[in-house]
Amino acid sequence: MAGLPILSILTYTPLVGALTILAFRIMAGANVASTASKGIALITSIIALVVSLVALSAFDANKVGYQFLESVPWFGGSSYKLGVDGMSIALIVLTTALTPLCVLQSATSIKDRLAEYMICFLVLEALMIGVFCALDLVLFYVFFEGGLIPMFLIIGVWGGKNKFYAAFKFFLYTLLGSLLLLIALIYMGITAGTTDVVVLQNGLNPVTGALLFPPEVQTWLWLAFFASFAVKLPMVPVHTWLPDAHVEAPTAGSVVLAAVMLKMGGYGFLRFSLPMFPEASQLFQPLMFTLSVVAIVYASLIAFRQTDIKKLVAYSSIAHMGFVTLGIFAFNEIGIQGAIFQMISHGVISGALFFCVGVIYDRMHTREIAFYGGLVHRMPVYAALFMLFSMANVGLPGTSGFIGEILTMVGGFQASTWAAAGAALGVIFSAVYMLTLYRRVVFGEMTNEKLFDIKDVTALEFFILGLLAIMALTFGVFPGLIFDLTKGSTLEILRMIGQ
Repeated sequence: MAGLPILSILTYTPLVGALTILAFRIMAGANVASTASKGIALITSIIALVVSLVALSAFDANKVGYQFLESVPWFGGSSYKLGVDGMSIALIVLTTALTPLCVLQSATSIKDRLAEYMICFLVLEALMIGVFCALDLVLFYVFFEGGLIPMFLIIGVWGGKNKFYAAFKFFLYTLLGSLLLLIALIYMGITAGTTDVVVLQNGLNPVTGALLFPPEVQTWLWLAFFASFAVKLPMVPVHTWLPDAHVEAPTAGSVVLAAVMLKMGGYGFLRFSLPMFPEASQLFQPLMFTLSVVAIVYASLIAFRQTDIKKLVAYSSIAHMGFVTLGIFAFNEIGIQGAIFQMISHGVISGALFFCVGVIYDRMHTREIAFYGGLVHRMPVYAALFMLFSMANVGLPGTSGFIGEILTMVGGFQASTWAAAGAALGVIFSAVYMLTLYRRVVFGEMTNEKLFDIKDVTALEFFILGLLAIMALTFGVFPGLIFDLTKGSTLEILRMIGQ
């Protein structure tokens, strides 16, 4: 591994696949490219997964700091700098593990412009990996904002009937939120003379040893970063783009949006906001606790009133991201470890739930809850898998959903009793809306004649959902697989904020 730019290889492998499909599209035409794109995208995404697992196997969890560092001077005080710690390598493996499953699902569900779709998906994978590798603010911003374009196209071209509205709403919300981030980035680069994340996390001028950003400046910079990460997460009240985007996006688009892209907000708080602006982060702790509890309770109540399955799962994601911010701003090891675990766990569970919605949507072409009922009589395997993921989403002990929620609440309780009590209400509400959804869709008599001939999961669908089920159960029974990996990152973040 010494001297091998494994992070660059990992980041740009999906782009190689996208360019290969594009070459087929130009030289061989749409039909040939469409057929070839399935295999190329799958092989490329599997190669990226293998490379990420190689990096994971070589990662030393006992070593403090960033590993596999790559740094090349770029322009001004910026550089092309990559590196990972336990938190980022975990999110990278989550990204590369889900992408092949998304490619497999899309190969059968996407009927038009499949080659172009696969190109967008591979470009999106490369940009998401880049977000978790970047150790320069300018480079991070390029990857962070670059991901908007392929996702905008995935929703706007291959989405549902209101796809244009949803795509532009998604794009404008996230872009406008990041404009303040760009302004703050420019200010920081000029003031510090560098955009190196490691230097900025240290908080001191490398030449004079003076404090880079005094507390009053930290406040404004924190708010600028917050504007971007709060929209991406998303937090109430800047969450309204997410349900629309999920409803209109194709199944795989919803999976990667919920499982990976939302995590960029939580990752941003942990990688940038807390270490670079520790005083401001502690100043805004009450605000973050309030917004977290509001998101958990409000989104859970709204989810209960939904008639569209996908929109219900989307609001569930908003509520679960509230647990993430609660754990992050608890400023203790249990809370931050729980927040990181919750991000990984939610990526698996929410991705599986959107896959489950896609299974019945591909058959019936509707997501209305009232249309279904009694699926257990025709789809017993689907009913069992859907139950597992529903219980994991509720936080049933033995699943990964339980570990993330309980740790963020314990961490939150150590910092604020009322915040933990408010979050506990969300656990109760989540059981209400998920069990109600499951009862209405799966149990009861099958009265809709259109459902009489519905088929159970195919071998491919069982393979996808089965792998995710194994992951949800494995992380629920053996949470140390993630905790051992992310403990060093957590302790380093706490050191940076003086806890």
